[in-house]
Amino acid sequence: RSASERMVPFSFPLSKCALWDPVPRGDVVGSHITYYRNPALSLLEKTLRLAYRHAKQNEKKLFPCFLLGTLAVDEAGEGIMLTIDRFDPGREA
Repeated sequence: RSASERMVPFSFPLSKCALWDPVPRGDVVGSHITYYRNPALSLLEKTLRLAYRHAKQNEKKLFPCFLLGTLAVDEAGEGIMLTIDRFDPGREA
């Protein structure tokens, strides 16, 4: 038997009540990180050099990796600082 013969339609049972009302309420509010705050980015040179070296040594054009850091709001509450201080080369699949 082929796979299409074994497939059956999937559906949820009918319900009399929903967990939430899908109708929008109120005005639309923008929620972008740079709307109210001044962003700043800090990247440690050591982290950048490690990521660059890993990219040069890798034969593939695309490879998994992560840049990790912390996000903090300044004392005045006016700006945010993203500090990238770690590089994770990921795992080979």
